[in-house]
Amino acid sequence: MKKVGIDSISFYVPNIYLSIEELSASRDLEFEKLNKGLGLNKMSIPDIDEDPATFAANALIDLIEKNNINLKSIGRIYMGTESALDSSKPTCTYATELVEKYFEPKYGKRCLKNCDVSDITFACIGGVDALQNSLDWVSNNHGRKAIVVCSDLSKYELNSTGEYTQGAGAVALLVSEDPSIISITNQWGVATKSEKDFFKPRRTFHKKELINEIIKKLELNFSETEFELALKDSIFWNNNNEKIEIYKEEPVFDGQYSNECYEDRMNEALENFNSFKKTDFLNHWDHIIFHLPYAYHGRRIIFNNWLEWTKNDKKLEKLVNEIGPESGPEWTKKAYKSSTYKNFINEKIMPGELASSEIGNMYTASIFMSFLSMLSYHLKNQKSIDGNNVAFISYGSGSKAKIFYGTLEKKWKEKITNIDLFKILADRKEISFKEYEDLHRYALNKSISKHSIKLSHIDKNPNSAGYRNYKL
Repeated sequence: MKKVGIDSISFYVPNIYLSIEELSASRDLEFEKLNKGLGLNKMSIPDIDEDPATFAANALIDLIEKNNINLKSIGRIYMGTESALDSSKPTCTYATELVEKYFEPKYGKRCLKNCDVSDITFACIGGVDALQNSLDWVSNNHGRKAIVVCSDLSKYELNSTGEYTQGAGAVALLVSEDPSIISITNQWGVATKSEKDFFKPRRTFHKKELINEIIKKLELNFSETEFELALKDSIFWNNNNEKIEIYKEEPVFDGQYSNECYEDRMNEALENFNSFKKTDFLNHWDHIIFHLPYAYHGRRIIFNNWLEWTKNDKKLEKLVNEIGPESGPEWTKKAYKSSTYKNFINEKIMPGELASSEIGNMYTASIFMSFLSMLSYHLKNQKSIDGNNVAFISYGSGSKAKIFYGTLEKKWKEKITNIDLFKILADRKEISFKEYEDLHRYALNKSISKHSIKLSHIDKNPNSAGYRNYKL
């Protein structure tokens, strides 16, 4: 049976960011807690003319150009996203239309005409779902290739407890037989349970209540009927519905509850993974890649598992020599702060955290950015990791976890040498807190940064109202 996995990888993040130090000062938050406690340095912010479709198009074009991919060989492009731009038309179609226009001089018009394109949505795990689906498809279609692109905007209400974890960007993966970067083993642990830890509902407001609130707040000398008559030509107010439905990018969430759901699903998925083939997690996995809502989330959520694995391993002796024999809750706290656990973090987790610290939460793209961060770190430090096993612990609110792993191939260095992840992150432009708030509120009418792929306008004509138009 042929190996199947990730052959190439690329990414895109907006060219501007807000520093967590600036956010902390403006919000009167404790910077040390966010920086040292959660691992946050910067959060990536999209410009006014950027969105998940432009993120994805940038990542796709970069992947295709740097790897000289013949678009005729791509049978599908599946997109993991929870930042859909439309409730019907897949966001991926906007991105692939831009890709077709960009490569038209080389491949001709509609070069992706016979390519299967779709979105997959399940909060932050949608990209992993798209990868598993594409791996199966490549395995069953000899010689065919697929692309998975994960693109999201992580946006929270101003002044909310999620604000400092915001981020944005995309990661694209070429999936093929005989992959150059990592071969994925067909062993998956899955755990699913319907939860309300994080969701983006369709919020509804009674039209009459809104009208009366406006009349009252502005002290207008209008009746409800007079108000409606005055606005009879308004697109917003003049409809037959008693309720007004509004979609917001900002979620409804409970951070602590979501952490508990993440941990519960992860443990259930680990158990399920182990039921197929018993695994020595502590020693078999050389690197552990997480979905990271914030940079240090993985090292926090895996600790209890690490402690149980260690108790059943000869490494327990080393831990006991450092902090003494097990003796209640205080011993567990000492174990968390021990050099033994810190070494585990530094060897297997820390390299995957570095990019997250500089970007923030990328939702579906987060886990694959963590993977790219780990590879880039070891390339920079010239460490040989050929043949190492890489575990992936993914989670999506709502809720679902998937555990899988793969083995690094010998050509992984060749494939990421020209990516320059950390240099690109270092070269971005810092924006002010005021600029950040204006962008968040859609209060700017001029872009801050330079970028080639842009949202040009949104249609207002009756038969195409709301349709998004882009330019290269």
